[in-house]
Amino acid sequence: MTRTPEVVIVGAGLAGLCCGRELAAAGVPFVVLEASDGVGGRARTDVVDGFRLDRGLQNYLSSYPEGKRVLDYDALRLRPFARALLVRYCGKFHRLANPNDEFWTAAKSAFSPLGTLRDKFRAAKLNRVVAADTLEAQLATADESSADFLRELGFTPRMIDAVYRPFLSGVFLEPDLSTSARFLRFVYRLFGEGAACLPAAGIGAIADQLAAELPAGCVRLNAAVAAVGDGAVSLATGETLAARAVVVATDGPAAARLTGGAVPAPGSNGTVTLYYAASASPIRQPVLMLDGDGTGPVTITAVLSDVAPEYAPPGQALIAASVVGLPPDDDATLDGRTRGQLREWFGPAVDGWRLLRIYRIRHALPAQPVGWLEPWRRPVTVRPGLFVCGDHTDNASIDGAMTSGRRAARAVLDRLAAE
Repeated sequence: MTRTPEVVIVGAGLAGLCCGRELAAAGVPFVVLEASDGVGGRARTDVVDGFRLDRGLQNYLSSYPEGKRVLDYDALRLRPFARALLVRYCGKFHRLANPNDEFWTAAKSAFSPLGTLRDKFRAAKLNRVVAADTLEAQLATADESSADFLRELGFTPRMIDAVYRPFLSGVFLEPDLSTSARFLRFVYRLFGEGAACLPAAGIGAIADQLAAELPAGCVRLNAAVAAVGDGAVSLATGETLAARAVVVATDGPAAARLTGGAVPAPGSNGTVTLYYAASASPIRQPVLMLDGDGTGPVTITAVLSDVAPEYAPPGQALIAASVVGLPPDDDATLDGRTRGQLREWFGPAVDGWRLLRIYRIRHALPAQPVGWLEPWRRPVTVRPGLFVCGDHTDNASIDGAMTSGRRAARAVLDRLAAE
């Protein structure tokens, strides 16, 4: 960029990149300061021995409204998961599928031990409930926990614990389903409208695509910010940058710290993901597998190379095992416990899997208890000249982060125009 930046964006995650995208479209010069060595924040992908490892087991919903507006899906080469689940229950896998995709599988699952026949009809009712009205109307419903919402629909404890708890805890990253039912309605509706996908080059390809649209040189990596003030940002190196507006585009705890508590600090839901390399897939299906028995430590497992072959070198398989929360085990202990669980699922071949990396992500998602999503979108203006964005200002999703970046940019542009 040749002009002095009018806006400083702190953080090159999806929110910060989308904020920059809107500012660039408006012709406003800006700089993005990123503390790490790459863009994407929590939505990054590392390449290890030819395997693509996302920082945490993630997926992208093709029905995300903001994503459809700003991303080039063809360039991302989205690879879909099957619209089905494999649930490990009472020592066996049981397949649950969308009847629109696998009618006979769905019909046979009516007699599975995962729940009663009435539970299966209630599952269809849940689909109708979240699709019955506009998204805005869904989000205006009285708030309650996701657990209470499912109980009020009449699901038996067995169905909740064997299916909905492992699936939704993998989405919410908390096991109690204390997350607001508004978020459940949001994501469940989007699962019905589209597919869970992986970009062929990894989840980090989303951030790479957004960054490629920004003016050359506007992103500064390894530029940690120490303090944010009115009209200025101080870097850890001692450098100070003046600007007409500052946008804090970090996770919630960092935003609260940088703004001196002016931005409410949300709680955080953490997760651990273990990645394994294998000579062959244990299932050869692009499907999520749930721990319906609740034996743990792994809640959700997937063979990512069955979904997107590009995630692994030819002739090899990549398995991701996701743990909800942050267990105190060291890496060796957690690896041993994980292998013990998956050995029950897939047999002794698990002993030959090679551990590639373990990711422990403390602030993977902001907590969204009852009341947190009231309103659904919180203000992005902290005070004149200081703005904030991130999934903690919208909802805990890729779409929430991207939408918040656009909203912050619009607020900045309105402020600059009024000066």
